[in-house]
Amino acid sequence: MPQLLHIDAFTDRPFSGNPAAVCLLDAPADAAWMQLVAAEMNLAETAFLVPQGDRFGLRWFTPTVEVELCGHATLASAHALWQVGRVPAGARIAFETASGVLTAEPDGDRIAIELPARPMILCEAPDGLVDALGATPRVVSESVPARAHDNLVVEFSHESEVRALAPRFDRLRAFDFGVIATARGTGRYDFISRYFAVPFGIDEDPVTGSAHCSLAPYWAQRLGKTTFLAWQASARGGELRVQLTGDRVRLSGQAVTVLRGELTV
Repeated sequence: MPQLLHIDAFTDRPFSGNPAAVCLLDAPADAAWMQLVAAEMNLAETAFLVPQGDRFGLRWFTPTVEVELCGHATLASAHALWQVGRVPAGARIAFETASGVLTAEPDGDRIAIELPARPMILCEAPDGLVDALGATPRVVSESVPARAHDNLVVEFSHESEVRALAPRFDRLRAFDFGVIATARGTGRYDFISRYFAVPFGIDEDPVTGSAHCSLAPYWAQRLGKTTFLAWQASARGGELRVQLTGDRVRLSGQAVTVLRGELTV
């Protein structure tokens, strides 16, 4: 039977950070079945891992759709493989994914993963966005190149505006993109963010690795540096060490296993 772990990522405490289910398979599974499992788990992401030689195939599903990239479930997947002994403790892991080969390795008491950077350029705010957010950002940016089902980065003048956001989620559902709200930090963090992923079946994602693939190049351009300490200001919250290295983003965080068992179907 497939092993299944419930792991909180980007945190050192249970019941915080971003939860992910990790399903360890012995052979490839049907996509429709994986989607049903993800809907049953009803977490932001369920990751499915299958051995592929010296690497692992990795796919991510929200409760409603398969996605091309997920940072916190990648970090959780590495944590799971080391914990159950599928990979020797401390060994580097390579994942074959829809976003290319991703890697994970220990980083002190954290796990470091490398994801592709997504550069951003300024754009006009789409009609209805300000109304849906209930607040007016100072600037709006889109990915280069712009793609369907991608994310916008909306920057606010002060982190208090980001923390106070109360979006109209019913109106955000009219768009086919997620919204990453961000502002420069005023304390120990270089920047903070929140991520509204309504088109992907998630009103607000607690801590989002993939969002920092956009935030790292965005803030590198504005702050003139490439290494950051970031905070995602959801109700659960989570801390990320972020480093932009060329066209890659290195994210470091901790993870905690909350539940471990097996699927019986």
